[in-house]
This record gives sequence, structure tokens and C-alpha cells, in this order.
Amino acid sequence: MCAMDTDRPTLGLWLRIGSILGFSGMALCVKLAAADIPTGQIVFYRSFFAMIPLVGFLWLRDEFPSGLRTSRPFGHLIRCVAGCAAMFTAFASLRYLPLADYTLIGFLAPFATVGLARMLLGEHAGARVWFGLGLGFAGVIALVWPELRIGQARDGYLLGVGLGLATAVLTAIAKIQMRSLSRTESAGAIAFYFALTCTLFGAATAGWSWHPVDMTQLGLLIGAGLLGGIAHIFMTLGIQFCSLSRQAGLDYLALVFAIILDAAVLAIYPGTWTLSAMVLVFSAAWMSFGRKL
Repeated sequence: MCAMDTDRPTLGLWLRIGSILGFSGMALCVKLAAADIPTGQIVFYRSFFAMIPLVGFLWLRDEFPSGLRTSRPFGHLIRCVAGCAAMFTAFASLRYLPLADYTLIGFLAPFATVGLARMLLGEHAGARVWFGLGLGFAGVIALVWPELRIGQARDGYLLGVGLGLATAVLTAIAKIQMRSLSRTESAGAIAFYFALTCTLFGAATAGWSWHPVDMTQLGLLIGAGLLGGIAHIFMTLGIQFCSLSRQAGLDYLALVFAIILDAAVLAIYPGTWTLSAMVLVFSAAWMSFGRKL
């Protein structure tokens, strides 16, 4: 089934915000479970349970199983492999990096996305977009500056940095391919094949180092999957309705949502540098919205 026409940028931006909020909740679940659960096992649970909302989404649109038919299997393969690799490297890097450093490296993805979108899709990024991206990156620097001044290396730190950089590049490749696929493929099919691929790759690690899980850990893993599935639907629809270059600055809103979750769940409250970063991040998001809202 072909995707609908895509000329609703405001809706696309709001869907992207919803996806960022969902992914923030998913990240919190993963963070709480990651201390005792291997990366491959987390990837499996996150991906397997993500298929529940994805299948429901397809069914409500009368696209299951008919909506899974595709004329571009190779395009799905590129998107799925890149996205799955990004999930593994992202979860693995959290084992070696402080959260601030991980977040800083992850925010390099919008720059890679804008560059690749311009080269591969011919999307134009105006001065407002680039200025917004610059403000967002300045906000990230303000957030991590106190910790960066300490300069204390930890075991596995360079490996974590390498994994984080790989995640940024792989995420950009996956988003570019999603934008291309969305011109002919349904949003649900794109998300479903990604979740299925990650489930299979995660299951392939079962013989290596999976651990038994208690009810709390199981709840976190299931929550990560459900939130990830819903967020992925929103992200895919958002990419259908709005260009990647226009959305790029919104990625920095993940920082704001992370601060809120830290305060509400972990009782960690923002300091002066964090508040300064929030001002810059909000400015970056506004530059990305332009005059649409």
C-alpha cells in the first residue's frame, strides 16, 4: 500500500515531538534495566514488544497483513540493518559513557542527517535550520561543560565514544532511508520490518549471555518495547509529513524531556548549566519550527 501525500509539515513536527517524548520514556526504561541485562537481550525485548502497537496500528488502518507487502525489499533491508545496528551501538555505548557524554555524541546525528538529506534527497536546509542546529549544539556543550572540564578518562571510554559516533552516523543513514521509503511504503510497514529485524538480531544473542529477569526488570523491558513501538510510529509518520532538515533541530528536545524524567523519577534536578542549556535547546527547537506554530 502506498503512503499518502506528504504536505503537512506542522503535523509532522508535532508527531516528531511525540516520538521524542516516547523515546525518552523508552530510554529511561532501558537505563534502569541496563545495569543487569545484556545489550542483546534488551534489544530483543524492546523490539518484540514494540510489535504489539505496530500490529495494532496496521490493523486499525486495514493494512495488516496487506500493508506489509512491499516493492522495495532492498530499501527496507538497508533501513533495518542501519537502524538495528544503531540500536545495538546506542545501548552498548551507555555501558561505557556517562549519560552527558553519550547525549553529546548522540546529538551529532542531526548534523549528519541534514548533510546526508541534502546530498541524497536534495532537501534544502535554510539559514534558520542551520542556526537552530548551532544553538542546539551550543546548548549541549553548556550541559556537559562542567563534566568535560574534569577530563577523567574511565575504562572503556574510548570504546564508548566510538560506539556513540557510530550510532550518530547509523541513525542518520536510517532516517535518510526512512524518508526515501516513506514516498512509496506505508509507515506501519517501515516500522514493523524494523522491529522484526531487531527482534531477530536480539534473539540471535540468546545463547551468549542472557540473564533471568525479575518482575521489575520484565516491566521495564516491556515498557521500553511498548513506548518504543508507539514512538517509532510517530517518528515514521512525522518523516512522511515533514522534511528531515526541518525536523533536525527538534531532536534537542530530547534533552528537555530527559531533564523532566530525571527530576520526576530519579530526583535529579537541573543546575545552572543545565538551565542555560535548556534555553538554548528551546531556541533551537523554535528555529526549526520557524513560523509554523
